Amino acid sequence: MSANTTLRPDTGRSATAGDGRWAENRKKPAASRLRTPGRRRGVPYLLLGVLLVLVCVGAFVLISLRTGDRQPVLALARAVSVGQVLAAQDLRQVNVAVDPGVAVVPVDQAATVVGRPMATSLSAGTLLTPEAVGEAAVPAAGQAIAALALKPGQFPAEVSPGARVSVVFVPGPTGTATTPPTTGGVVWPAVVTSVNTQPSGGQETVVSVQLAETAARQVAAVPAGQVSIVMLAAGGS
Repeated sequence: MSANTTLRPDTGRSATAGDGRWAENRKKPAASRLRTPGRRRGVPYLLLGVLLVLVCVGAFVLISLRTGDRQPVLALARAVSVGQVLAAQDLRQVNVAVDPGVAVVPVDQAATVVGRPMATSLSAGTLLTPEAVGEAAVPAAGQAIAALALKPGQFPAEVSPGARVSVVFVPGPTGTATTPPTTGGVVWPAVVTSVNTQPSGGQETVVSVQLAETAARQVAAVPAGQVSIVMLAAGGS
């Protein structure tokens, strides 16, 4: 070992005192200047949480108020026709919110309507009103009821009392009437009052419809089998 070479006591490795080729330049690592991230302010999140709680509480209160306004009333469990005697099995209970000006029949007053005839024809699910029971309210003034004997395919299966329909003239085969017996068109607006299937397996269904008196006379004069029914949307034109 040369005279200018020294042995470093910490590592035991030699280092030259001259050009430093064998010297080990050991630098201490620079001190970390990493900043400790500041604490995020939690105030906006706190306010957001409080706001969500208030919204939930308000929605709960609103739903509770609306639910509290509901009352048990009577509705029809099946379709009924004018003149039909109302039975207990024709009715069901529903809980609805009713405006003060709307007439309904509370459940506890079912005895006042059971056993009485229907004053009009109503479809299943309709709320029962006091005016719907009692003396027949159809036909109204200027209206008449016509009975149509229809075969499958001449009326929709969904037709029920209260449905709005159009009675349509259908020309028959050669040799039969091909035009309506009277003038006034080939389509008559009407409302179904009852639907009765013929007993003993009959293939015809008698659909009674209410329409204007003049139209009722025209429909009644059409030969059997030359009218069909088109069901319209409720409230449509």
